[in-house]
Amino acid sequence: MPNLMLQAVYFGAVGIKNTRYAISTMLIADLVGIITSILLCYLFFGNA
Repeated sequence: MPNLMLQAVYFGAVGIKNTRYAISTMLIADLVGIITSILLCYLFFGNA
C-alpha cells in the first residue's frame, strides 16, 4: 500500500493525470522483482 501512496504523490508532483496503465504496470514490476529475488535466494543459498 505505501507503494501506491508514493506513486500518487509523485504523479501529483509532476502533473501526470492519466495513470490508467502506470499503476498496474508498477505493481506487476514489483511482483516480478519479489518473485525474482525469492528465486535467486533459492539459487544461491539452496533449500537450507
